[in-house]
Amino acid sequence: MNTLQAILLAIVEGLTEYLPISSTGHMIFVSSYFNIQNDDFVKLFQVSIQFGAILAVVALYWKKFFDFSKLNFYIKLACAVVPALVLGKLFDDKIEAVLGDPVPIAIVLILGGIILLFIDGRFHNPTIVEEEDITIKKAVTIGFWQCLAMMPGTSRSAASIIGGMQQGLTRQAAAEFSFFLAVPTMLAVTTYSILLKTYEVSQLKGYELLLQSPDNIKLFLMGNVIAFIVAILAIKFFIGIIKQYGFKPWGWYRIIVGVLLLIYFTYIK
Repeated sequence: MNTLQAILLAIVEGLTEYLPISSTGHMIFVSSYFNIQNDDFVKLFQVSIQFGAILAVVALYWKKFFDFSKLNFYIKLACAVVPALVLGKLFDDKIEAVLGDPVPIAIVLILGGIILLFIDGRFHNPTIVEEEDITIKKAVTIGFWQCLAMMPGTSRSAASIIGGMQQGLTRQAAAEFSFFLAVPTMLAVTTYSILLKTYEVSQLKGYELLLQSPDNIKLFLMGNVIAFIVAILAIKFFIGIIKQYGFKPWGWYRIIVGVLLLIYFTYIK
């Protein structure tokens, strides 16, 4: 992977991590286009730059994350992330196998887009406007909804936002709780990928891949900085769009991109 490819992947991560369009799916398509998707460091890079996206949420909502007087906020996030940690560990190998084939991911993009076209009319009269009103039970339920994103192409953001709306949250409250939940979720995934995961081709741990060359470290740092900056802009943009237009624009986006990618990977590449 060269510097330009790393920059493009980081931009894609920052743009798509918090939008309901599947960041993993988009990065897989980009890496497949450049034919670098099977490289172990690329796999590590695609996960590790989520750390920059994590910091974007913390930076934007720093008053929420550093208000240690509200212990219940941290308890809710800790409980909500448990389903993803448990199921993610159990199905890690199966998820990894699907990541190698962009065609089913394109199909999931299309199907998810169709769902988003109709989701706004599904949940009426939300009762929860603020995070403080979300109970631990509702937070855990949203955590289980988030697990739907283990199928690449589904979108962690979309799954958790829909889960929040199903639990009675407004669109904005569901989106913001999805952002909050992303922090412990992606922090756990990134930590596991760097410190514990052994990569198939090289049989190296993530941190061993990072330390393999100065270039790897440089790309890692650069990717996280870019993902951080772009994610801040994307979050602000998304909140504005979802307030005004709901999920339909993202539904049409998923369908159009999914169809184009399906044609590309089926008939062109």
